[in-house]
Amino acid sequence: MTHTVWIARHGNRLDFVNPEWFTTAKRRYDPPLSEDGVVQAKQLGQRLVGENIAHIFSSPFLRTVQTANQVAECLDLPIKLESGLSEWLNPDWMDSQPEKLSIDVLQEHFPRIDSSYTSCVIPHYPETEEMVDKRTSETVRHLTTEFSEDILLIGHGASVVGTTWGLVPGQPKVNASLCCLVKLVRQEQQWVMELNGDTSHLNQTEKVIRFN
Repeated sequence: MTHTVWIARHGNRLDFVNPEWFTTAKRRYDPPLSEDGVVQAKQLGQRLVGENIAHIFSSPFLRTVQTANQVAECLDLPIKLESGLSEWLNPDWMDSQPEKLSIDVLQEHFPRIDSSYTSCVIPHYPETEEMVDKRTSETVRHLTTEFSEDILLIGHGASVVGTTWGLVPGQPKVNASLCCLVKLVRQEQQWVMELNGDTSHLNQTEKVIRFN
């Protein structure tokens, strides 16, 4: 019996479309999806219909929760907020711990969030590249041990790469573009990457992969 892990990045960010948003935003490091990002998230959900995904795990940042919600609507599943999938808390990108919406507020806006789930890994600002790789690797290894059914992880550029590296040996190059899909399948004792940053489900894709 195979075990499949799907890994997706969130859709396009409002601050990628409108950089001025950052200068006035209350939560500067927690942008929502842009309008086209919402469309991307819906297309991601439609792509995953029929793939036997049993659990959806999402980073608690707004853009990932919004993406997860669109997918959850298509698959009729709850959303488990997993802090181990969070954005890289890179001090070159952020001058402090990023402020996010509280779990209670997120649940008010997104009723599919499973309030009974507790994150297995908690990140701490600031993070080096080595730290985020370790954190995301630990997260995916814990989840694949805890959940034997097929799962979907929705995160950020760095967590798409890190969770892939947590299972696939050799640190392969991962094409972590917006709203992409990575598909990992366990064959006997080894994980194999069957899709690497696939974006064939999207009408619009980015030419240059941006992480921040």
